[in-house]
Order: sequence, then structure tokens, then C-alpha cells
Amino acid sequence: MKYTFTLAALLPAVTVLAAPTPPGIPTATAARTALAALTVSTNADDGLYERDLFPTWITIEGTCNTREYVLKRDGTSVTVGTDCYPTSGTWTSPYDGGKWTAPSDVDIDHMVPLKNAWISGANKWTTAKRQQFANDVTRPQLWAVTDNVNQSKSDKSPDSWKPPLASFYCVYARSWIQVKSYWALSITTAEKSALTTMLNTC
Repeated sequence: MKYTFTLAALLPAVTVLAAPTPPGIPTATAARTALAALTVSTNADDGLYERDLFPTWITIEGTCNTREYVLKRDGTSVTVGTDCYPTSGTWTSPYDGGKWTAPSDVDIDHMVPLKNAWISGANKWTTAKRQQFANDVTRPQLWAVTDNVNQSKSDKSPDSWKPPLASFYCVYARSWIQVKSYWALSITTAEKSALTTMLNTC
């Protein structure tokens, strides 16, 4: 009996590891259920929003503040100094696929922007609760992304801004919904429609 072996069969399987992502991203099914339960209303912009009303960055772990913590969490081969600031590493921005080796090229984006939170319910919170929201590393609220992409997003919701990579729409929508759901923030009709469309890519 003759046996034929291909080179591929003799080589070990190679696993391609995805870039690290924040914790707490729900399944598409769970996200759809959560989206249906969110309060739909008009955003209430009272004109009083100021970024300082959401204190950042606080000490999260050891000497690491929130930004440093996320850079360490979401990068690959990251080394840090005694002050926790990265001295080397690589960061892949899930929004646009950009790869960076300088921490200064990376922003920490709030999935649900602080102003959007303010106009969808956070204006009624205490400063202490807003600080918790702005430094939430337990849910998919903080992302290491390309700085100019973060600036392009600014305080926009999914009906007026989407990540450059359409392949990320599914994760983006699931993460946005999870944050709004946990923090009991409202969404607009347009926002819900955009999130539904993005979930349909899952």
C-alpha cells in the first residue's frame, strides 16, 4: 500500500493570535437582547458637559493609571518601566488595523464617548460614578486605537461614525451595547437603527 504525504500535513498547525481585546464583550445574541431592552429617547444636551466631570486617568493597578493599564493589557510584547509607562511593545488598532510601536501614536478611546454618556443619562450621576465610567476596565469601554481615528470619532455615536474597518462593526456594536446596557444609558432611534445594522454583520 502506498502512502502519500504532503508537506502541509507534516508541518505543525500555526495559530494566528488576534490582538488582545477588552473583557466583557457579549455574544451577538446577548447584544440583541440587551439592545431591545435599552431605553430609547432623545439625547438631552443641557450644554453643561465638561470632560473634567469624568475624572481620568486614575490609578488602577500598582503604579499603573488607566491609560497605562490599557496599553499594557491590549498591546503585545509590552514592557514597562517602574512608572508603568510602556518602554516597548506593539499595538494593533482594531478600528482601522493600524500597527504602532510608539505609545504616543495610540489613544485610549472610550467606546461610549464621555459626552455621549452625559447626554444619555450621565448628567444625573455623581462625579464618583462618572469617574468609574471613565475608567471602566471591566467592560469593553476602553480601547487602544490609532490616535487620529479616535479624534475622528470624537463624541459621535454609531449613527454618525463607524470604524474604518467594516469587519469590526460586529464587535463594535456588541461592545457599545454592553456599555450602554450596564450603565443604563439611553439610545436614540437613529443610534438603535445603526447598531441593529452593525449587528447584522455578525
